[in-house]
Parts: sequence; C-alpha cells; structure tokens
Amino acid sequence: MHELLDAAAEVFATHGYAKASTNAIAAAAGASPGTLYQFFRGKQEIAEALMARYVERLDAAHGAAFVVDGAVLPLADLLDRVLDPIIAFDRANPGFHTLLADPGITPELAQAKRPAQDLIFKRLDGIFADRAPHLPADERRLTAAVAIHMFRGLLPMIMAASERELPTVTREAKQALHAYLAVALKES
Repeated sequence: MHELLDAAAEVFATHGYAKASTNAIAAAAGASPGTLYQFFRGKQEIAEALMARYVERLDAAHGAAFVVDGAVLPLADLLDRVLDPIIAFDRANPGFHTLLADPGITPELAQAKRPAQDLIFKRLDGIFADRAPHLPADERRLTAAVAIHMFRGLLPMIMAASERELPTVTREAKQALHAYLAVALKES
C-alpha cells in the first residue's frame, strides 16, 4: 500500500489531481489496476489516504518547528524556525502541495485536507498568542490566517525554484511575511 501512495504522490505532483488516473498511479507503482483496487475504491480514496499520511508526517516534521518560545525569539529568527521546515517538507513532498493547492478537488477531499490546514493554523495562532498577548483573539486569528494565505501565495514560486534560486526566493518570502507580521503583531 505504501508503494501505491508513493506512486500517487508522484502522479499527483506531476499531473495534478484532476488529470491523475488510477491506471497511471498503478503503473507508477509497478502494480496492476486490480491490485490498486484491492486497497482503494478510486482516486479520491487514494488522495484521502495520502493526505492522512501527509498530516502525520506534517505533524512530525513541523512539531519541532512550532515548539518555540515565540514570545522571545526575534521575528526573523521565528520565521526561520517555522518556515524552513515547512519549505523543506513541501519541497520533499510535492504531492502534498498539489493536493493542498488544487482548486479542482472534490468537497470530500477538501475535507480530508482540513486537518493539515487546522494543524498549521492552530500552531501559528498559539505562537502569536504567546508573542502578542495584547491582541484580541479574533485579530490574532485573522493575522494567522493572512500570514498562512500570504505564504500559500508564495509557495508556488518556492516550489518552482531551482536549488540555486531557493535561498533567494525563501529570503524574499520571509521578508514579505516579516513586513506584514511586524505591523500586524505591533512589533517595533
């Protein structure tokens, strides 16, 4: 089953969710379509299982990044600590980025990606609560949501960057987030 999920990640990353097929996934795994259907009823179920696997890995990969004393780290260091593991995870798992960003997914698959989105949001909101206790909760949550959407907007550029370009693109993304968060969190 792991081989099928690995193959699905590759096929989704290459072709997108809408253009991926169970036959392409089976072929990429070196399995027959019949073998695939022993484990999954269809493409959506494969994507849901893959998203569940990503959520587990995301939790493990990002856990250390979000266990920081966000109240005392300089904002630039905080962004390094949080974004570097996220960028590394997304670049190592391009199928995750594809599933997270694909607007053509079904409502059921959109629900399957909610745990990943909620995990990042809750952790970021927790850091902001420690860092800016003066902000009302609704303003703090809005700041977390805007920061996440800013990062998502920059993520296609980060994902497309060559290894040579990546440090520069990452630096620019961090600078944009720093400029927004310094104002939103009312830092000097």
